Amino acid sequence: MLLPIQFYHPRYWPTWLALGILYLITKLPYKVQLTIGRGLGKIGYFIMRRRRHIAEVNLRRCFPELNNSQQQKLLEENFASIGIGIIEAAMAWWMEPKKIQRLAHVEGVEHVQQALTKGSGVILLSAHQTALELCAPIIAPHLAVRCIYRPQKNRLFNFFMERARARHTGGIIERDDIRTIIKSLRENMPVYYAADQDHGRQNSVFVPFFGVSAATITATARLAKTTGAAVVPGFIYRLDNNAGYRVVIYPALENFPTENIEKDTLRINQIIENAIREKPAQYLWIHRRFKTRPEGEAGFY
Repeated sequence: MLLPIQFYHPRYWPTWLALGILYLITKLPYKVQLTIGRGLGKIGYFIMRRRRHIAEVNLRRCFPELNNSQQQKLLEENFASIGIGIIEAAMAWWMEPKKIQRLAHVEGVEHVQQALTKGSGVILLSAHQTALELCAPIIAPHLAVRCIYRPQKNRLFNFFMERARARHTGGIIERDDIRTIIKSLRENMPVYYAADQDHGRQNSVFVPFFGVSAATITATARLAKTTGAAVVPGFIYRLDNNAGYRVVIYPALENFPTENIEKDTLRINQIIENAIREKPAQYLWIHRRFKTRPEGEAGFY
Protein backbone atom coordinates (compact mmCIF):
# COMPACT_ATOMS: atom_id res chain seq x y z
CA MET A 1 0.00 0.00 0.00
CA LEU A 2 1.47 3.33 -1.11
CA LEU A 3 1.03 6.22 1.31
CA PRO A 4 1.48 9.95 0.76
CA ILE A 5 5.19 10.78 0.70
CA GLN A 6 4.83 13.06 3.72
CA PHE A 7 4.26 10.04 5.97
CA TYR A 8 7.81 8.85 5.36
CA HIS A 9 9.29 11.99 6.92
CA PRO A 10 11.44 11.28 10.02
CA ARG A 11 8.96 13.08 12.26
CA TYR A 12 6.58 10.15 11.69
CA TRP A 13 9.09 7.42 12.52
CA PRO A 14 8.00 7.16 16.19
CA THR A 15 4.41 6.78 15.01
CA TRP A 16 5.43 4.07 12.53
CA LEU A 17 7.24 2.24 15.33
CA ALA A 18 4.21 2.41 17.62
CA LEU A 19 1.87 1.29 14.85
CA GLY A 20 4.18 -1.58 13.95
CA ILE A 21 4.25 -2.82 17.55
CA LEU A 22 0.47 -2.57 17.80
CA TYR A 23 0.08 -4.49 14.55
CA LEU A 24 2.25 -7.32 15.87
CA ILE A 25 0.30 -7.42 19.14
CA THR A 26 -2.91 -8.08 17.17
CA LYS A 27 -1.37 -11.37 16.02
CA LEU A 28 -1.19 -12.65 19.59
CA PRO A 29 -3.96 -14.55 21.41
CA TYR A 30 -6.79 -12.35 22.65
CA LYS A 31 -6.07 -12.85 26.35
CA VAL A 32 -2.43 -11.94 25.80
CA GLN A 33 -3.47 -8.79 23.96
CA LEU A 34 -5.61 -7.68 26.90
CA THR A 35 -2.81 -8.45 29.35
CA ILE A 36 -0.49 -6.22 27.34
CA GLY A 37 -3.18 -3.55 27.28
CA ARG A 38 -3.46 -3.59 31.04
CA GLY A 39 0.29 -3.20 31.24
CA LEU A 40 0.15 -0.20 28.94
CA GLY A 41 -2.51 1.28 31.18
CA LYS A 42 -0.32 0.88 34.26
CA ILE A 43 2.53 2.62 32.49
CA GLY A 44 0.17 5.37 31.40
CA TYR A 45 -1.01 5.84 34.97
CA PHE A 46 2.52 6.78 36.04
CA ILE A 47 3.68 8.83 33.05
CA MET A 48 0.44 10.62 32.02
CA ARG A 49 0.34 12.87 35.07
CA ARG A 50 -1.83 15.55 33.49
CA ARG A 51 -4.41 13.05 32.28
CA ARG A 52 -4.32 11.22 35.59
CA HIS A 53 -5.10 14.49 37.36
CA ILE A 54 -8.05 15.11 35.03
CA ALA A 55 -9.42 11.63 35.67
CA GLU A 56 -8.96 12.06 39.43
CA VAL A 57 -10.94 15.30 39.38
CA ASN A 58 -13.70 13.78 37.25
CA LEU A 59 -14.08 10.71 39.44
CA ARG A 60 -14.08 12.79 42.61
CA ARG A 61 -16.84 15.02 41.22
CA CYS A 62 -18.92 12.23 39.69
CA PHE A 63 -18.64 9.62 42.45
CA PRO A 64 -18.63 11.58 45.71
CA GLU A 65 -20.29 8.61 47.40
CA LEU A 66 -17.06 6.59 47.02
CA ASN A 67 -14.34 6.92 49.66
CA ASN A 68 -10.75 7.76 48.73
CA SER A 69 -9.71 4.12 48.49
CA GLN A 70 -12.63 3.26 46.20
CA GLN A 71 -11.97 6.27 43.98
CA GLN A 72 -8.31 5.32 43.71
CA LYS A 73 -9.20 1.76 42.73
CA LEU A 74 -11.59 3.05 40.07
CA LEU A 75 -8.89 5.39 38.76
CA GLU A 76 -6.39 2.55 38.40
CA GLU A 77 -9.00 0.34 36.73
CA ASN A 78 -9.80 3.17 34.36
CA PHE A 79 -6.20 3.48 33.20
CA ALA A 80 -6.02 -0.28 32.72
CA SER A 81 -9.16 -0.01 30.61
CA ILE A 82 -7.67 2.83 28.57
CA GLY A 83 -4.59 0.70 27.91
CA ILE A 84 -6.78 -2.16 26.74
CA GLY A 85 -8.65 0.34 24.57
CA ILE A 86 -5.43 1.12 22.70
CA ILE A 87 -5.04 -2.57 21.89
CA GLU A 88 -8.71 -2.78 20.90
CA ALA A 89 -8.21 0.09 18.47
CA ALA A 90 -5.40 -1.91 16.87
CA MET A 91 -7.69 -4.95 16.76
CA ALA A 92 -10.32 -2.89 14.92
CA TRP A 93 -7.72 -1.68 12.45
CA TRP A 94 -5.92 -4.94 11.63
CA MET A 95 -7.67 -8.04 12.95
CA GLU A 96 -10.00 -10.03 10.76
CA PRO A 97 -13.54 -8.74 11.50
CA LYS A 98 -14.87 -12.30 11.91
CA LYS A 99 -12.42 -12.89 14.77
CA ILE A 100 -13.69 -9.78 16.53
CA GLN A 101 -17.32 -10.67 15.89
CA ARG A 102 -16.83 -14.10 17.50
CA LEU A 103 -15.95 -12.24 20.71
CA ALA A 104 -19.12 -10.15 20.73
CA HIS A 105 -22.82 -10.45 21.42
CA VAL A 106 -25.13 -7.80 19.93
CA GLU A 107 -28.56 -7.08 21.41
CA GLY A 108 -31.34 -4.84 20.12
CA VAL A 109 -30.55 -4.42 16.42
CA GLU A 110 -34.28 -4.67 15.82
CA HIS A 111 -34.76 -1.28 17.51
CA VAL A 112 -32.71 0.42 14.79
CA GLN A 113 -34.43 -1.54 12.04
CA GLN A 114 -37.84 -0.63 13.41
CA ALA A 115 -36.92 3.05 13.67
CA LEU A 116 -35.68 3.03 10.05
CA THR A 117 -39.14 2.01 8.81
CA LYS A 118 -40.21 5.61 9.45
CA GLY A 119 -37.80 6.74 6.75
CA SER A 120 -36.14 9.61 8.62
CA GLY A 121 -32.88 8.04 9.70
CA VAL A 122 -31.52 7.09 13.09
CA ILE A 123 -29.13 8.86 15.43
CA LEU A 124 -27.32 6.00 17.16
CA LEU A 125 -26.52 7.75 20.43
CA SER A 126 -23.43 6.61 22.31
CA ALA A 127 -20.50 7.79 24.43
CA HIS A 128 -16.70 7.68 24.51
CA GLN A 129 -16.19 4.29 26.11
CA THR A 130 -12.72 2.78 26.02
CA ALA A 131 -13.78 -0.11 23.74
CA LEU A 132 -15.41 2.35 21.34
CA GLU A 133 -13.22 1.52 18.34
CA LEU A 134 -14.55 -2.04 18.26
CA CYS A 135 -18.16 -0.96 17.76
CA ALA A 136 -17.82 -0.60 14.00
CA PRO A 137 -16.49 -4.09 13.19
CA ILE A 138 -18.86 -5.67 15.72
CA ILE A 139 -22.08 -4.19 14.36
CA ALA A 140 -21.02 -4.15 10.69
CA PRO A 141 -22.75 -7.48 9.86
CA HIS A 142 -26.00 -6.16 11.33
CA LEU A 143 -26.13 -2.49 10.32
CA ALA A 144 -24.59 -0.06 7.86
CA VAL A 145 -23.82 2.96 10.04
CA ARG A 146 -22.10 6.22 9.17
CA CYS A 147 -19.72 7.38 11.87
CA ILE A 148 -19.23 10.96 13.09
CA TYR A 149 -15.65 11.52 14.19
CA ARG A 150 -13.05 14.14 15.03
CA PRO A 151 -9.83 14.04 12.96
CA GLN A 152 -6.68 13.44 15.00
CA LYS A 153 -3.71 15.83 15.02
CA ASN A 154 -1.22 13.12 14.07
CA ARG A 155 -1.96 12.77 10.36
CA LEU A 156 -0.43 9.30 10.01
CA PHE A 157 -2.41 7.98 12.96
CA ASN A 158 -5.49 9.70 11.53
CA PHE A 159 -4.92 8.03 8.14
CA PHE A 160 -5.12 4.54 9.62
CA MET A 161 -8.08 5.45 11.85
CA GLU A 162 -10.09 6.87 8.95
CA ARG A 163 -9.17 3.91 6.73
CA ALA A 164 -10.33 1.37 9.30
CA ARG A 165 -13.53 3.18 10.21
CA ALA A 166 -14.46 3.65 6.56
CA ARG A 167 -13.87 -0.06 5.94
CA HIS A 168 -16.18 -1.16 8.75
CA THR A 169 -18.94 1.44 8.34
CA GLY A 170 -21.18 2.96 5.71
CA GLY A 171 -18.94 6.03 5.69
CA ILE A 172 -17.31 8.54 8.02
CA ILE A 173 -18.31 12.16 8.59
CA GLU A 174 -16.29 14.88 10.31
CA ARG A 175 -18.19 16.15 13.33
CA ASP A 176 -18.42 19.73 11.99
CA ASP A 177 -19.87 18.63 8.64
CA ILE A 178 -23.48 19.22 9.66
CA ARG A 179 -24.70 19.29 6.06
CA THR A 180 -23.48 15.74 5.40
CA ILE A 181 -24.88 14.51 8.72
CA ILE A 182 -28.31 15.90 7.86
CA LYS A 183 -28.06 14.52 4.31
CA SER A 184 -27.26 11.05 5.69
CA LEU A 185 -30.23 11.09 8.05
CA ARG A 186 -32.53 12.23 5.26
CA GLU A 187 -31.23 9.29 3.21
CA ASN A 188 -32.53 7.11 6.09
CA MET A 189 -29.04 6.12 7.22
CA PRO A 190 -28.15 5.40 10.85
CA VAL A 191 -25.52 7.88 12.05
CA TYR A 192 -23.34 7.03 15.04
CA TYR A 193 -22.91 9.99 17.40
CA ALA A 194 -21.12 10.16 20.76
CA ALA A 195 -22.67 13.20 22.44
CA ASP A 196 -20.79 13.29 25.73
CA GLN A 197 -17.85 15.68 25.32
CA ASP A 198 -17.38 19.34 26.21
CA HIS A 199 -17.29 21.44 23.02
CA GLY A 200 -17.43 24.82 24.76
CA ARG A 201 -20.30 27.26 25.15
CA GLN A 202 -21.38 27.51 21.53
CA ASN A 203 -24.42 25.35 20.77
CA SER A 204 -24.32 23.98 24.34
CA VAL A 205 -26.42 24.33 27.47
CA PHE A 206 -25.48 23.68 31.09
CA VAL A 207 -27.30 20.64 32.45
CA PRO A 208 -26.29 18.09 35.11
CA PHE A 209 -24.01 15.17 34.29
CA PHE A 210 -23.43 12.94 37.31
CA GLY A 211 -24.90 15.78 39.33
CA VAL A 212 -22.35 18.32 38.04
CA SER A 213 -23.36 21.20 35.79
CA ALA A 214 -21.77 20.45 32.41
CA ALA A 215 -21.68 22.29 29.09
CA THR A 216 -23.51 19.80 26.88
CA ILE A 217 -23.88 19.96 23.12
CA THR A 218 -27.50 20.29 21.96
CA ALA A 219 -26.89 18.70 18.56
CA THR A 220 -28.77 15.47 19.31
CA ALA A 221 -32.10 17.21 19.86
CA ARG A 222 -31.51 19.76 17.10
CA LEU A 223 -30.67 17.11 14.52
CA ALA A 224 -33.66 15.01 15.54
CA LYS A 225 -35.95 18.02 15.24
CA THR A 226 -34.54 19.09 11.86
CA THR A 227 -34.66 15.67 10.21
CA GLY A 228 -37.27 13.72 12.17
CA ALA A 229 -34.63 11.09 12.92
CA ALA A 230 -35.20 8.68 15.78
CA VAL A 231 -32.66 8.68 18.62
CA VAL A 232 -31.62 5.12 19.52
CA PRO A 233 -29.09 4.66 22.38
CA GLY A 234 -26.41 2.02 22.00
CA PHE A 235 -23.33 1.17 24.08
CA ILE A 236 -20.47 -1.33 24.21
CA TYR A 237 -19.29 -3.13 27.34
CA ARG A 238 -16.14 -5.19 27.77
CA LEU A 239 -17.03 -8.35 29.67
CA ASP A 240 -15.17 -9.59 32.72
CA ASN A 241 -12.63 -12.43 32.62
CA ASN A 242 -11.60 -11.79 28.99
CA ALA A 243 -15.01 -13.04 27.86
CA GLY A 244 -15.42 -10.57 24.99
CA TYR A 245 -17.96 -7.80 24.44
CA ARG A 246 -21.62 -6.97 24.72
CA VAL A 247 -23.17 -4.33 22.49
CA VAL A 248 -26.60 -3.23 23.68
CA ILE A 249 -28.97 -1.16 21.54
CA TYR A 250 -32.04 0.20 23.31
CA PRO A 251 -35.48 1.23 21.98
CA ALA A 252 -35.81 4.60 20.29
CA LEU A 253 -36.59 7.50 22.60
CA GLU A 254 -40.25 8.37 22.80
CA ASN A 255 -41.53 11.96 22.88
CA PHE A 256 -38.18 13.29 21.72
CA PRO A 257 -37.37 16.01 20.98
CA THR A 258 -39.66 18.38 22.83
CA GLU A 259 -39.80 22.17 22.68
CA ASN A 260 -37.50 22.37 25.72
CA ILE A 261 -33.85 22.04 24.65
CA GLU A 262 -32.56 21.94 28.24
CA LYS A 263 -34.93 19.13 29.12
CA ASP A 264 -33.97 17.17 26.00
CA THR A 265 -30.24 17.63 26.58
CA LEU A 266 -30.55 16.60 30.21
CA ARG A 267 -32.35 13.45 29.07
CA ILE A 268 -29.41 12.61 26.78
CA ASN A 269 -26.97 13.12 29.66
CA GLN A 270 -29.01 10.86 31.92
CA ILE A 271 -29.04 8.07 29.31
CA ILE A 272 -25.28 8.30 28.90
CA GLU A 273 -24.74 8.50 32.66
CA ASN A 274 -26.80 5.35 33.22
CA ALA A 275 -24.75 3.52 30.58
CA ILE A 276 -21.48 4.61 32.18
CA ARG A 277 -22.61 3.40 35.59
CA GLU A 278 -22.88 -0.12 34.16
CA LYS A 279 -19.09 -0.23 33.77
CA PRO A 280 -17.67 3.04 35.17
CA ALA A 281 -14.03 2.06 34.66
CA GLN A 282 -14.67 1.71 30.92
CA TYR A 283 -15.40 5.39 30.30
CA LEU A 284 -12.88 7.94 29.00
CA TRP A 285 -12.47 9.86 32.25
CA ILE A 286 -9.25 11.49 31.03
CA HIS A 287 -11.37 13.88 28.94
CA ARG A 288 -11.97 17.31 30.50
CA ARG A 289 -15.72 16.86 30.61
CA PHE A 290 -16.20 19.87 32.88
CA LYS A 291 -13.65 22.27 31.37
CA THR A 292 -16.31 24.87 30.48
CA ARG A 293 -17.85 26.35 33.61
CA PRO A 294 -20.84 28.64 34.13
CA GLU A 295 -20.01 32.33 34.31
CA GLY A 296 -18.23 33.19 37.55
CA GLU A 297 -17.41 29.58 38.51
CA ALA A 298 -13.79 28.55 38.92
CA GLY A 299 -12.35 25.80 36.74
CA PHE A 300 -11.94 22.25 38.00
CA TYR A 301 -8.63 21.27 36.45
